Amino acid sequence: MANDQRHPFQRDRDRILYSSAFRRLSGITQIVRAGEADVFHTRQQHTIKVAQVGRRLAEKCCADSPELATKVGLHPEVVEAACLAHDLGHPPFGHVGEHVLNELVEAECDEDGFEGNAQTFRIITKLAVRFEECGGLDLTRATLAATLKYPWLRDKSDESRRTKWNVYTSERDDFEFAREGLGHSAKTAEADLMDWADDIAYSVHDLEDFHRCGIIPWHRILGDQSKQIIERATAKWFNAPTDAGGRLREAMRNLDAFIRGGFGSVINEPYTGERHQRQELRNLTSELIGRYIRAARLQTPDDQGKCVQINQEEADEVLILKQITRDYIINNPSLAAQQKGQERILRQLFEDLCNDAIGGTPAYLPPRLNYLRTIGDTRPARFAADCIASLTEAEAVALHARLRGWASGSVLDPIVR
Repeated sequence: MANDQRHPFQRDRDRILYSSAFRRLSGITQIVRAGEADVFHTRQQHTIKVAQVGRRLAEKCCADSPELATKVGLHPEVVEAACLAHDLGHPPFGHVGEHVLNELVEAECDEDGFEGNAQTFRIITKLAVRFEECGGLDLTRATLAATLKYPWLRDKSDESRRTKWNVYTSERDDFEFAREGLGHSAKTAEADLMDWADDIAYSVHDLEDFHRCGIIPWHRILGDQSKQIIERATAKWFNAPTDAGGRLREAMRNLDAFIRGGFGSVINEPYTGERHQRQELRNLTSELIGRYIRAARLQTPDDQGKCVQINQEEADEVLILKQITRDYIINNPSLAAQQKGQERILRQLFEDLCNDAIGGTPAYLPPRLNYLRTIGDTRPARFAADCIASLTEAEAVALHARLRGWASGSVLDPIVR
């Protein structure tokens, strides 16, 4: 565009930010159902913070190693764009929705299944509405490559590519375009920094939310329950090194010393929202994020093409923080009961959409979703998954209730706009 003063990477970032898929994230679960309480992050709020952390990571790496950053093509705008895009494909109800849709799509003989990262790539290359002449957002090769956290198609014969993948077969051409000329199989530097930014935000901000709610018993986590946390984190570690247990014990000791050394009220006082508690919690969050941003650095690309290095000590601490989130939040019985109901909604909504799409576009389909029936792979299962992954959680609940006759609603209320 002749009159556009922006760099192509800036245009990528802006197109993602203004997309309908990004706006939808305000109604999608981060961990707790979107809209349950103001204290919890939505997926959109999480994404905005990932983007901020990702940009600062990239700026630091460029400032510390300018020549190497130029050599590997690192650009902060690309990292921010990839961070803004990284969760666009998450369906309603977070990872519960992802697992359910994968099972349902596979059951319809589609080996590609469903994966949030692959759905993200499908959205930005095919489903997003922006131009008449092409599908998707027409992003640069660099930004597309930076969204590929798992830069491969699904391969069930390979354990590392069976449960996580970033591309469906239907987007193979776009994947090859994004990766053309790289000459290696590793993530790009921007994708690596996006991935680390996501880990930082997930491990720090979600714990902050639940600390405010009084669910995180720090005195026990750093005390009598630390051994169990370390054991579970070790068991969860994919391709763990032989010294995984020892490394995680050291990481727990480092976190203990760090938190006790400057943030006593976090451990010793029930959170009531008093001014000093809010200040201390915010300072803790800030210090941890700064600690993990400083842990990243560029290195000369290795034999596999990897050029981002994360200090081992800080990477291990993040593994511990993520395990605390799993133990005290994700495995909470109240959340599990809620997720059971969400799973039922998705199964029944998928059944309705899949069955009713066999003869064409369902008559009740909201107009905003009609175009999905004619894009690329028109098999009913993929169409149903695309429809569901385009809804907010409130829209999914309302559409399900109306289709099942549990809530008639109003003919003046289209549910999905």
